[in-house]
Amino acid sequence: MRHLNEQLEKLAYQVIGAAIEVHRVLGAGFLEEVYHKALREEFIMRGIPHKFEHPVKIHYKCRPVGEGKLDFLVGDFLIVKLKAVQNLTPLHEAQVLSYLKMTNYPLALLINFNVTLLRDGIKRIILSS
Repeated sequence: MRHLNEQLEKLAYQVIGAAIEVHRVLGAGFLEEVYHKALREEFIMRGIPHKFEHPVKIHYKCRPVGEGKLDFLVGDFLIVKLKAVQNLTPLHEAQVLSYLKMTNYPLALLINFNVTLLRDGIKRIILSS
């Protein structure tokens, strides 16, 4: 478990660094789609293992009822959700927490690019047991 935690923290650090670079180059004010594409390019350039728009099955009482998409699944266990909104809301956080519960992954990064300083737009969401 400790090795997984170290690996998870390393990936989170790499993702935040990539997101900071995208924000440094583009700044705030673009549509979410632009940040998705730019961050995907930055992940590729940095060799960060990821899946883009990764599908996840949604179950209700053990029965499939639909499918969602993760913006990014990094290293097969870190969820990254991007936004380009004026303010993150509890609804954004609830959506990410739902993804964590569906997948049982331990950590997600919710990143809002529509901020002056990106560190103010990054929120770590942890699945607690």
